[in-house]
Amino acid sequence: MESKPYYAVIFTSTRTGGDNGYSEMALEMENLAKDQPGYLGMESAREEIGITISYWESLEAIGAWKRHTDHLVAQKKGIRDWYSKYHVRICRVEREYVFSK
Repeated sequence: MESKPYYAVIFTSTRTGGDNGYSEMALEMENLAKDQPGYLGMESAREEIGITISYWESLEAIGAWKRHTDHLVAQKKGIRDWYSKYHVRICRVEREYVFSK
């Protein structure tokens, strides 16, 4: 990750049934996010709930991504077709610890 502090956007969600184009859009959004100024990385997991954490240099970078035209389309489709519930948290990362063998 970048030098601290940086920001984490934590997106947790519960999906509706069926794919309905979700997988394709998720991959498209991941690739598009990587090209955005201030993007630092992403981690995600999905079982009963989905958790995606994206990392950003600044609140301004997060705001620009939220307002990106293609991302706005994906957000609307998410509300209409893919999610029965979601929750977004934006956190400032002051420090981190890593363990690796």
